[in-house]
Amino acid sequence: MEVQKWEVPEGILKIRADKLLSEAYQDFSRADFHRAFDQGLVLKGGEAIQKKERLSTGDVVEFSMPELQPSNLDPVDLNLDVVFEDQHLIVINKPAGLVTHQGAGVSEPTLVNGLIHHCKGELSGIGGVERPGIVHRLDRETSGLILAAKTDQAHRQMSEKFQSRDLIKEYLALVKGVPDLLSGSVKEPIERHPVQRHKMRIASAGEGRNAHTDWKLEKAFDAGYSLLHCRIHTGRTHQIRIHLFSIKHPILGDTTYGYRKLANLPAQPERVMLHSERLSFEHPITRESLDLHASIPDDFEAFLQ
Repeated sequence: MEVQKWEVPEGILKIRADKLLSEAYQDFSRADFHRAFDQGLVLKGGEAIQKKERLSTGDVVEFSMPELQPSNLDPVDLNLDVVFEDQHLIVINKPAGLVTHQGAGVSEPTLVNGLIHHCKGELSGIGGVERPGIVHRLDRETSGLILAAKTDQAHRQMSEKFQSRDLIKEYLALVKGVPDLLSGSVKEPIERHPVQRHKMRIASAGEGRNAHTDWKLEKAFDAGYSLLHCRIHTGRTHQIRIHLFSIKHPILGDTTYGYRKLANLPAQPERVMLHSERLSFEHPITRESLDLHASIPDDFEAFLQ
């Protein structure tokens, strides 16, 4: 983009540069400006400044946004199950086992490869080279609804909805045992495990990041497991998994968080039995109310019969 010049208005005294700029230019997110700062594209008096630089009335800042790098990922036809699509957004019912985007140790095709094929490359570049279009993610073994953005404007606004919790995210979970109550809430903070870095854990009071999961018992089965309906109000890594484990109802198949083999199951789970079933939000561009649901996968259905 062209270089923009901005003068700090009256009444401002020593406020962080990234905060001021993201509030003044709301077409860009704070993360967008962080990338500009990291590449030395935000200047004051001709010198690059840091995002934590304090600005005051009368300071003049010049900035531009970094050029988006083209993705070198190959398009792959994954026969995606599209639940919703328009020129701004696409929502997929992701199968279990499909990784969302490239990362360390990932060599097989990912959801991003499938999206590049399906959308003919028309995806938001905000996610960067390795994850264009991706607004949020699901674990490899979790099935269900996942949203991607085709335009940068839609990406920014949907990212804000996820961060501000201005949408509804609901999951189905098959868990060990039967809860004593018909419903409940878990509001335990979560932090990364200090030794086993692939895991999360419940944090001590005053530590970690706040997390909130509501759950409701949908059905109990004689074989010693239950179907729970979960609504999350925050989006922490492994949130539902660790919260259900904390109330002694680990998800079937989740050996990372406490599941041990049950003898009387109709089948032995081959993955974590968690399904992103509902996503409800206001479309960021058209303002249409969307209430989207994902069909239950066959391996999940086998436990419900």
